[in-house]
Amino acid sequence: MRKKILIVDDEPNIVMTLEYTFKKQNFEVFIGRDGSEAIHILENNIPDVVLLDIMMPNVDGYQTLEIIKKSERLKHTKVVFLTAKNKASDIEKGLKLGADRYITKPFSVKKIVSEIQELLS
Repeated sequence: MRKKILIVDDEPNIVMTLEYTFKKQNFEVFIGRDGSEAIHILENNIPDVVLLDIMMPNVDGYQTLEIIKKSERLKHTKVVFLTAKNKASDIEKGLKLGADRYITKPFSVKKIVSEIQELLS
């Protein structure tokens, strides 16, 4: 069965790169441009992993993660933050809220694929 990934980011070039990459890895890919779109997608889909930016309009990544972790249906979904917020306090906050991994921008596509594969194995 194909793995499912939800990519949530408001930067079109990042979304396009990650979508292409994970489709090549045979993932079923869902795209959310912000947290509110992600929440809408999650109402009908349970991805294996959510790749989530923090700084987005409407609903940010922290709020989105809290919603995922509070949901009985989604609480076991893996969440990886992919963000420009790179201070130690940001990383600590993200992991404390329940993120499984925290990757900072700029990023290596190879590193993201490796992290996701490791997380899902």
